[in-house]
Amino acid sequence: MTYRISYYKKSMNVSDFIKQFIDTFLPRKHMIVVIILLFGLGLIRSQPVSQEPPPLKTPAPLQEQVASNVKIQTEAEIPAEPEIPLIETDRRYLAEVKTGDNLTVLFKQAGLSPRDVFLITNSRSEAPILNNLRPGYTLVFDINDTGRLASLEVITTPLESYLFTLDEQSKYGMEHIQREPDVIQTFKQATIEDSLFMAATKGGISAPITMELADIFSGVIDFILDTRSGDTFTVLYEEKFLNGKFIGNGAILAAQFSNQGETYTALRYQNKQGDWAYYNTDGESMKKAFLRNPIDIVRISSNFSLARKHPILNTIRAHKGTDYAAPRGTPVQATSDGRVVYAARNGSFGKLVVLQHGERFQTKYAHLSDYAKGIKAGARVRQGQVIGYVGTTGSATGPHLHYEFLMDGVHRNYRTIHDKLPKAEAIAANEMQGFREQTQILLAHLDSFSQNPSLAQINSPKKE
Repeated sequence: MTYRISYYKKSMNVSDFIKQFIDTFLPRKHMIVVIILLFGLGLIRSQPVSQEPPPLKTPAPLQEQVASNVKIQTEAEIPAEPEIPLIETDRRYLAEVKTGDNLTVLFKQAGLSPRDVFLITNSRSEAPILNNLRPGYTLVFDINDTGRLASLEVITTPLESYLFTLDEQSKYGMEHIQREPDVIQTFKQATIEDSLFMAATKGGISAPITMELADIFSGVIDFILDTRSGDTFTVLYEEKFLNGKFIGNGAILAAQFSNQGETYTALRYQNKQGDWAYYNTDGESMKKAFLRNPIDIVRISSNFSLARKHPILNTIRAHKGTDYAAPRGTPVQATSDGRVVYAARNGSFGKLVVLQHGERFQTKYAHLSDYAKGIKAGARVRQGQVIGYVGTTGSATGPHLHYEFLMDGVHRNYRTIHDKLPKAEAIAANEMQGFREQTQILLAHLDSFSQNPSLAQINSPKKE
């Protein structure tokens, strides 16, 4: 071995020597393995070597660890949120309660959870107001920066609300808020040319005030037959304002109606017990014991007659009542306090209600389409209470109310006997001094406004 190496050193250069050595001492298959190893070593050495060690991996915050386990939805995968009918003003959200709404639905619309509902409804004994929401209520949500409900105000009317506020113990305290409106006395007057309601509209008098005015004078004026062109009426009533905004009408304080040359005056008086009613200047009630008509402002289609030709039978038969033509469904009122003695079908009368008023008087209401709730034999009713609705049941050619009035068991012409019927109670003798003091002021206001109508508008806030 020594000899051969020395021989090669003398007669070959280095590269020839290496080649001869490989051919002599390495089998071919070993040589292939060596080449592959050398090639792999070259690839490894060709990769760049980082000069800085990798940064240490710190544990992520707990909320990030939780979030990493939540599936992230793409925008297309997220279902569309329903439209939320809320108004956003800074950090406050307003929602008006509509039919079918409940607290859970409204809280969800405001971005709050069922847990928020539970916390506020179980924090106070007064919280049941939250479980008795009515359409028209307004909810005002105040949500803080952390997404927590800081306060909730339930506005039931412009003058009343309930405020729930989160305290330091994470409970909700409640405050019942009652606001006092500014009350302004307003005076209006009008002249009748065609009808009471047309005249009232032209005089700037609202429909509710007109209806109340007609009711006050219903005991002394028949608005179906008695009104004439040229009749005048004046009314002094209250208007309510909150923060300068009109929120509704108050009571009628005094009114006058001039009908065919005769003037009637109605004054509101509240007695020592807190009860109030309308009286004339002598302290007599404006109400008769019986209303003039069982239906408001309608047309009389047939009067009381003992020799009327029957429209269906075509024979002469007594018509022992008064027919009031009115649209189907028009409310029918009890003309006086009484007791229901009959409420069922009765032959040609159709659906019939019979009321007994004391020992002497009885009234009948026929051809009804239906009865009002609670109207049945034995029920007590008050004057003006709705007892049924105009219809065509029984022998009726069209929608109308057939009204009969009996005194001591005998049919009487209600339209001619009404003025002879007793009035309702007058002011008691021990109340007359207080009545005079209250009504004297009203009469003075009514007189001054009648002479100078513009005075009633001087201090009135502008309606919105």
